[in-house]
Amino acid sequence: MCGLRPARCLPRAPGRGAGDDRPRSRIFFAELAARPGRPIMKMSRSSDDHSLVEACRAGRTEAFSLLVQRYQGRLYPTIVRLVGSPEDAEDVLQDAFVRAYQKLDQFQGGSSFYTWIYRIAVNLALSDYRRRRVRSAPRLSGAGRTARAAHPADESLEADPAAPLERAERERMVQAALERLGPEHRSVIILKDFDGRRYDEIAAILDVPIGTVRSRLHRARCELRDQLRGLVDEPQAVRHGASD
Repeated sequence: MCGLRPARCLPRAPGRGAGDDRPRSRIFFAELAARPGRPIMKMSRSSDDHSLVEACRAGRTEAFSLLVQRYQGRLYPTIVRLVGSPEDAEDVLQDAFVRAYQKLDQFQGGSSFYTWIYRIAVNLALSDYRRRRVRSAPRLSGAGRTARAAHPADESLEADPAAPLERAERERMVQAALERLGPEHRSVIILKDFDGRRYDEIAAILDVPIGTVRSRLHRARCELRDQLRGLVDEPQAVRHGASD
């Protein structure tokens, strides 16, 4: 492994200036991007992850910016489903990349960089969700924004003008149902059924046995099905009550 300290790859996260209410990690990335006097790195977006990691370890911080650009969009749908809010997902992703920056010397290369940053981001998202779970009711308006942000649609291709609204409503209901699950069940069903992760990958990310992943997934699917059934029945009950 490289003997350079993470500080050679990243400057220390800065403090906030007076009146600056941006999250600490956003200030960090903004100041990193604006650092003057750095020679332009002769690397392109097609450079492989290993080359970018090694360049960052050699002190070329702009290499990490390419990694951020490469993977933040790919990570976003997973994180937004885990935390339930686009704003919270953005904060978690920022924190995940900052942590990866600061611990880059711990990246052994046994897995891909994406797998490594994915694990960091997912575990930060789960920690964030547990902290925020004191909010009792699901944020349905946030869930609607989540679904649209995670899966943007080209509405010009829709033959039925109502189809985008119906799809958005289905996605809103799925997100609302996910938000009613506990962290353990929520995480396995998102990683398996939404992200298509293998059982051994999920076990490694969550640091639990594969058998535990399987049992949690079974219970999570049953619970999600019950939640969705309840969400579908609730509006119908309201309509029937109004007509009586």
